[in-house]
Amino acid sequence: MARVAVVGVGAIGGAVAGLLETTGQHEILLCTRRPLDALTVKTPEGAVRVNARNLTDPAQAEEVDWVMIATKTYDAEGAAVWLRGLAASGAAVAVIQNGVEHLERFTPWVPQERIVPVVIDCPVERQKNGEVLQRGAARMKVEEGRLGREFAELFKGSRAEIEVTTDWKSAAWRKLCVNAAGALNAITLKPAGIFANEAVARVAMGMVEECVAVGRAEGARLDGNVAEQVVGGYRKQPRDSVNSMLADRLAGRRMEIDTRNGVIVRLGEKHGIATPLNRMAVAVLTAAAE
Repeated sequence: MARVAVVGVGAIGGAVAGLLETTGQHEILLCTRRPLDALTVKTPEGAVRVNARNLTDPAQAEEVDWVMIATKTYDAEGAAVWLRGLAASGAAVAVIQNGVEHLERFTPWVPQERIVPVVIDCPVERQKNGEVLQRGAARMKVEEGRLGREFAELFKGSRAEIEVTTDWKSAAWRKLCVNAAGALNAITLKPAGIFANEAVARVAMGMVEECVAVGRAEGARLDGNVAEQVVGGYRKQPRDSVNSMLADRLAGRRMEIDTRNGVIVRLGEKHGIATPLNRMAVAVLTAAAE
């Protein structure tokens, strides 16, 4: 049994808390800005009600064994405020976020050897009534090592599918390829069904190909057919499936523009790789946000 704190209880944080609950093994703390009356995760196997204490003030933070960071990437500093209390005794910190810069985001506050970067692939949405709708399996990838194995052990008994890999970088860039194309949903304000449109699919494939080129320059190993796989994956989703960037734009919230497309442009410049489609996405979404 472990004491586990989840910082940021949106769609992903809610799904992670639900998985931990189904193990029946852990004491769970939910760290949020506003009080959370209840947390129910609707999964394909049925509804899971998370039995947890809810903390809303970082000053209330108690020492735990593990911290799961599931905030938006741009709110790293806000999440770090919680770490002062939660990780005071050296708790491991799992960063379950988008992008490829998990370590860079949190090494200002946590020693690198205590950070566990996590890639998650989970079709999940936070609904207006506060419930979390998980449409499919939660798949996570962590790097081989003691903490990676301990992270996987936390979810033993749940339906989480966790792979401990020796090539986490490639896994992170593979996920970024999916997220890069997802910017088209936020631009058009339409869910996954838009990928059935051949013209949209071709643009999406171009965005992914830019991501692949930059990822390879960064040392990731990516197959030549990633673009086709990404578009095929979107086409298999329910047509009304909403990704997090679209959900944020529809709700008037800040979007993870830099994490999902901006990083491709930034690192592309570093390597002298042109990324016009992702640059367009960054420009359009930034203008829309303003």
